[in-house]
Amino acid sequence: MEKHTTGIHHITAFARNAQENIDFYAGILGIRLVKKTVNFDAPEVYHFYFGNENGSPGTIMTFFPWETGRKGRVGGGQVGVTTFVVPTGSLDFWEARLQQFGVQITRKDRFGEQFLQFSDHDGLQLEIVAREDGPNSKWSFGGIPVDKAIKGFGGAVLYSTHPKATSELLESVMGLEMIGQEGDWMRFRGSADLGNVIDINIAPMERGSGGYGTVHHIAWRAKDFEDHEEWREHVAQAGYHPTPVVDRQYFNAIYFREQGEILFEIATDPPGFTRDETFEELGTDLKLPAQYEPHRAQIEKLLPPIQVRELEGK
Repeated sequence: MEKHTTGIHHITAFARNAQENIDFYAGILGIRLVKKTVNFDAPEVYHFYFGNENGSPGTIMTFFPWETGRKGRVGGGQVGVTTFVVPTGSLDFWEARLQQFGVQITRKDRFGEQFLQFSDHDGLQLEIVAREDGPNSKWSFGGIPVDKAIKGFGGAVLYSTHPKATSELLESVMGLEMIGQEGDWMRFRGSADLGNVIDINIAPMERGSGGYGTVHHIAWRAKDFEDHEEWREHVAQAGYHPTPVVDRQYFNAIYFREQGEILFEIATDPPGFTRDETFEELGTDLKLPAQYEPHRAQIEKLLPPIQVRELEGK
């Protein structure tokens, strides 16, 4: 069986403070909070989903903000850098905006492209690149015009403890195309117009540790539920050990850890975030899975109050 994922569905990371997390991603980066729910395995912890106006696959950054969690260390076995993409000609705007909010920036070149590299308040490593590919976001917030707004993911930089095995997996199992090598990096590409460029280290990296400021997993796209079942069979036939299909309410998911120790998920494009909220209401109410609805009052008491708010820079 030959399979090709088009690219990234979502990336999930750990955070510390819920309000600080919303302030950074919605307030500074201007990404829409499209869903406010809880960790299905720990309902006393929020699960935030940020994305474009719809939370389309290829734009979804999600977080578990856990106030008492430990600080993580970025390293092998993780997504090392999460890449956001903006319209061409927007890098100067974003450099000025980030500096306005006291975010330290470094400009770096890789594969003939220029990146603005920075970290969020928890130390999560991020970068912004400008490309023509992908539709502009229609979401405007905090003084960011739509012609400068973050479109979604440009891709990700993977830090592998076994880069040869991870590279072979990306090409032979996930179906990405290897398109180049430069210095310590190899580049792969999928067919989607967002979340489609993956860079990976060539030399093995020391293993990182999970905690706030690190990525928990990267999820790849399956076009529908039938395709998802085929992916599960395909991954198992390749010698990996995918979990049973898990209903995550807004998509179905399977998980497996690859030989470079990075946790991979494959997630379905449907049904999406408007299954329980209208487009206009996205991200406004706390949404709970059915098993937790009888405990809503107790859960809401455990969760800190949060709000999406416009921020003023320096």
